[in-house]
Amino acid sequence: MRNPSIWAWILGVERTVVETVSVEEVGSLVVRVRPRRSERQRCGLCRRRSPGYDRGEGRRRWRCLDLGYVVTYLEAEAPRVRCQEHGVVVAAVPWARHGSGFTRAFEDEAAWLATHCSKSAVAELMRVVWRSVGRIITRVVHEQRKGQDLLGGLTRIGIDEISYRRGQRYLMVVVNHDNGRLLWAANGRDSDTVRRFFTELGEERCAKIEKVSCDGAEWMIDVVEELCPNATICLDPFHVVQWATNALDEVRREVWNAARKAGFSDDAKDLKGARWALWKNPGNLTSRQRTTLAVIEKTNKPLYRAYLLKEQLRLVFQLPLAKAVEALDRWLSWARRCRLQPFVKLARSVTYYRDDIEAALRFRLSNALVESTNTKIRLITRRSFGFHSSAPLIALAMLSLGGLCPPLPGRG
Repeated sequence: MRNPSIWAWILGVERTVVETVSVEEVGSLVVRVRPRRSERQRCGLCRRRSPGYDRGEGRRRWRCLDLGYVVTYLEAEAPRVRCQEHGVVVAAVPWARHGSGFTRAFEDEAAWLATHCSKSAVAELMRVVWRSVGRIITRVVHEQRKGQDLLGGLTRIGIDEISYRRGQRYLMVVVNHDNGRLLWAANGRDSDTVRRFFTELGEERCAKIEKVSCDGAEWMIDVVEELCPNATICLDPFHVVQWATNALDEVRREVWNAARKAGFSDDAKDLKGARWALWKNPGNLTSRQRTTLAVIEKTNKPLYRAYLLKEQLRLVFQLPLAKAVEALDRWLSWARRCRLQPFVKLARSVTYYRDDIEAALRFRLSNALVESTNTKIRLITRRSFGFHSSAPLIALAMLSLGGLCPPLPGRG
């Protein structure tokens, strides 16, 4: 080894002195290093200079990026220090994060790859076990979040929940409407989980939030109204139309059951197959589905009336504000006297949430961005073949969607 500085440059380590380089019998490359004088005797957690405690467990190794197809390790002493704040901990090293058996460059590359391919592909390429990828992502995200205030300067946010595993396992997701990034995610689906976010946000920053988009969950709206006194709640139009679709399907089932009990088996069969024609938007109907709707219009007036109620409510959210408010008034008047109990009940719900619906119309704010984030989280889950717990999923979601992904080593 004639020039140690070249080896340090090739390995991508900084503030490090390369002592020797050797090849083991198994074919791996071992580079023995030590931190520079200014980097020694520092706490591994806060990096504060601290007095030495002992030599720890002696020399240890850190896996670094392969040189070509050769597996490469860094080897150095791992003494312990006594920190005033954290007690006895292993001393920090400039080439790796605390508690990791991999170098910083190795973990950054693994984290970047995890946002673009499956964890099994990352594990195969980086030559590590499956679970190590999740732990690497967690460490990288934890460090990246320290250097950024993701909750600063918030004025418009969207809140929603997403199921990430069977057995009623949910994540609460909060998205920034201004930059489209995932702000916060936590395990749970109740008012306490929403309260945790606003508690972490703080009273001062909660007062600066102007608009919050969400669905019609009462437990979510109550917490927002309590902790964000200056925020305007915008009820997501998609969920309002979904209420109408559910009411339509309830009417369809009632008509289908009545036809089946009356012995009209052919009519019941046609109504059962008409579900997709009733659910889809008119512009997306096939010729066969248009024919089905035409038959329903002639033979089943109540069901066709329910379909028109659903469609008129959907069109409300496509009109300018003044016309939309007028159309909503007309829809409520029709729904209250339509003699279809599911839509009479829906009219009461729409009246109850009238202010929140009009706010969504006025500001043109919906949960579409949040739903897009949820779709990407589902893709992350599917690409990783599921997660045993929420922590790795949250870390990978924040890495991919929260702007925390580090650049590839040597390219940032």
